[in-house]
Amino acid sequence: MGGGSVKLGFLYAGQGSQHPGMGADLYEAYPAFRSVLDEAAGEVDFDLRETCFKDPDGILNQTRYTQPCMAAFAAGLTAVLAEKGVVPSAAAGLSLGEYAALHAAGVFDAKTAVQLVAFRGKAMEEAAAGHDSAMTAVLNLDREPLQAVCQEASALGTVVIANYNCPGQLVIGGDRAAVERAAALAKERGAKRCLPLRVSGPFHTPLMAPAGAALESYLRTVPFEEPRIPVVFNCLGDVREEGASIRSLLVRQVQSSVYMEDSIRKMAAMGLDALVEIGPGKALTGFVKKTVPGFPVCPVETAADVEDLEDTLKQLTEGRAS
Repeated sequence: MGGGSVKLGFLYAGQGSQHPGMGADLYEAYPAFRSVLDEAAGEVDFDLRETCFKDPDGILNQTRYTQPCMAAFAAGLTAVLAEKGVVPSAAAGLSLGEYAALHAAGVFDAKTAVQLVAFRGKAMEEAAAGHDSAMTAVLNLDREPLQAVCQEASALGTVVIANYNCPGQLVIGGDRAAVERAAALAKERGAKRCLPLRVSGPFHTPLMAPAGAALESYLRTVPFEEPRIPVVFNCLGDVREEGASIRSLLVRQVQSSVYMEDSIRKMAAMGLDALVEIGPGKALTGFVKKTVPGFPVCPVETAADVEDLEDTLKQLTEGRAS
């Protein structure tokens, strides 16, 4: 089937959605997925397939392992969908998902995507080492009051809004004492809940500057092609300006806020018919539903999802044709 007349935006999941078993059924069902994972496995210093499918050593949640596993999964699933004629007209991804989006846009191949995020994961882990840091999701408090709260709490250290996920869900991160103070203040100002996140570092905050510096020198050695489709960037919540460097946006991304809500609004305004979340997980589908209620979105994570997606897209196409 061709996604021919249906214009799709692909959204790629970020860290936190990984789980043991991810991709096992796709690996069995689709040679295209198998070949991407087999190639990716040769690019890393651990057993990528075993970690994705079973995680016997319990390492999948450590960022240096999470990132290459997620990137390989995303690139494999993108290849499977492409074989079925389902290709994106625009792409975006949450944090490490941005690398999968750039791969889907033809900026670099799957092998390079895995190498890049493997390097990025190690650099982020090293930047986080020795920091007593925290990240906390803040529910039902708007941007402005939360920004004010972060400013007040920053007497105790770094604390910023790291993720603008969707209306009613923001994530703050930084030095633990400052984050805890900001969370307490946020509750006083009307936040419904503050949920500490199980993450291994203060991602998308200025404390990741060393990872940014490491990425900057590494990215210089990697050839990039021009994207074939528009990519909506995390740190802009928009497409880049003509001639803006993708490398510099990736360096900025690791140490500054992710504007996912803004990115989703942008994609919903690009004349697309539907968004497809490339998993694992359904977190971004949830963000889409809260950000642009009623906009068609379908998550894809399993072989069954791949087969269902064809029907879903057929319905969308027929709906438009009639």
